[in-house]
Amino acid sequence: MISGILTRLLQGLGVMLVVGLLAFAVSTKMGDPVNNMLGQNATTEERETMRRELGLDRPFLVQYGRYLGRAVRGQLGVSYRLGIPVGELLRERLPASVELSGMAMLLTLLIGVPLGIYTAIRRRSWLSRIILGGSLAGLSVPTFLIGLLLIFFFAVQLQWLPSSGRGQVVTIGPWTTGLLTASGLRSLLLPSVTLALYSLALLLRLVRGELLDVLHSDVPVISSYLLLAAVAFVLINLVVDLSYRVLDPRVRSTVGGS
Repeated sequence: MISGILTRLLQGLGVMLVVGLLAFAVSTKMGDPVNNMLGQNATTEERETMRRELGLDRPFLVQYGRYLGRAVRGQLGVSYRLGIPVGELLRERLPASVELSGMAMLLTLLIGVPLGIYTAIRRRSWLSRIILGGSLAGLSVPTFLIGLLLIFFFAVQLQWLPSSGRGQVVTIGPWTTGLLTASGLRSLLLPSVTLALYSLALLLRLVRGELLDVLHSDVPVISSYLLLAAVAFVLINLVVDLSYRVLDPRVRSTVGGS
C-alpha cells in the first residue's frame, strides 16, 4: 500500500513538473515582457536593465529552475502588465471569480434542469421547440459574442445593467462580496448569464435526452422492478423481525405475553 502511494506521488510530481515546464515555456513565448512593462518608448539601456532584473538574460533551464523554486515557496512572480505580484492579484480577484462561477452554476441548475424536463414531457409544444432552438444557439454561438450582444442590448441600449465592474461590495474579513448589495447583484447578472448559457444549454439537452429514454422504457419492466423492490423490502423487514425474536428473549416474552 505504501509503495502504491509513493508511486502515485512520484507520478503526480512528474505531471506537475511537465505542466510547469509547459506553462513556463508558453509564458516566455507570449510576447516580450520587457516591452509590456516599459512600453515602446523605452531606451535600449532601460530594456537591458529590466531584462537583467527579471533574469531574462539567463539560459532557459536556469530561468525554469528559478521559476520552480519560487513556485515551491508560493511566489508566482509578478504580472508583467500590471506590475503586481501574482499572489496578491489572485487574492484580489478570487472573490469575484468564485462568485461569478458559483452564480453561473446556480443558474445552470435552476434553469437547465426544469427546462430539460419540460421539453421532454411536452416535446411537441411550440414552447419546447423555441427552447430547443435557443439551446442550439447557446451551444453554437461563441460565448464572447453572446456576452457582447447582451452588453449591447441590456447595458448600452436599455441601460438596465452595468457593462463592467463589481458594483458596491461588502468586506467580510479577508473576503469581499457583491452578493449583499443591489449594485453588486446587478453587476453580476450579465457575466453570470453569459457564462451559464453554454452549460445551461448542454445540461438542458442532456436532461431531456435521459428523460426521453426513461419515458420510452418497456412499462411492464418498470412495473415488475417496482413489484420486486416492494417484495424485497417486505422480506427484509420480516427477516429482521424474526431475528429479533430469536436472538432477544425479551422480545419473545413480550410477544408471548401479548
